Parts: sequence; structure tokens; C-alpha cells
Amino acid sequence: MKKLLLLILMIFMGFTCFAGSVYVMDSGKPDLVIWIAPYKSQADLCVYVAPHRSEARGKDEIWYFEKYRSSADIKIKITKYKSQADLKIYYVKYKSEAGWRKSHPWMGRLH
Repeated sequence: MKKLLLLILMIFMGFTCFAGSVYVMDSGKPDLVIWIAPYKSQADLCVYVAPHRSEARGKDEIWYFEKYRSSADIKIKITKYKSQADLKIYYVKYKSEAGWRKSHPWMGRLH
């Protein structure tokens, strides 16, 4: 009975998961280390930060920042050094400006 209840709970949580939701870690092992580029030309990905979770569904370039680690699709850590980053991002003001600037191994894996 407990296993069945746990299975149902896991299935339900899978359907309520939103892609593009991000949690910023201070310590621990993140899924991805990012560097925030001061210029758009230095970035691999231009990111738009959505005010609602539903806007980030299924999109690498639109992020929603979660308050809780367990709610996030991906856990990131921000580094000061470009050489330590797995991905270089640049924040954009408008959703239409968001997107990949160049081909990258993380393309399609952030959601």
C-alpha cells in the first residue's frame, strides 16, 4: 500500500513539474555552474526571467527562480570566474531577445 501511494505521488509530482525552474545554490553540488556575462556578445545563452512558473515551461531561455530546492528542475551555482563556468548567460529585458547565441552541449537539457 505504501509503495502504491509513493508511486502515485511520484507520478503526480512529475506532471506538476515546470521546466525552466531554477534554484540558485550557495553550497553543495549544482547541476550547472553559470557565469553572468556583462555583455551579450560573451554569452552562450540569453535568459529572460519570467514572473510566473508557467512561462518557463519547456524553454531553456526562459527561467523562473524557485524559492525551494525541491521545486526546481535544475540547480545552479553562480561563479565569479568565466573559466569555471559550464554555461555563460546574459540577462535580457524582453522575452523576444532570449535564446541560444551559439551551439552548446547544454542546449535542450535545461528543462
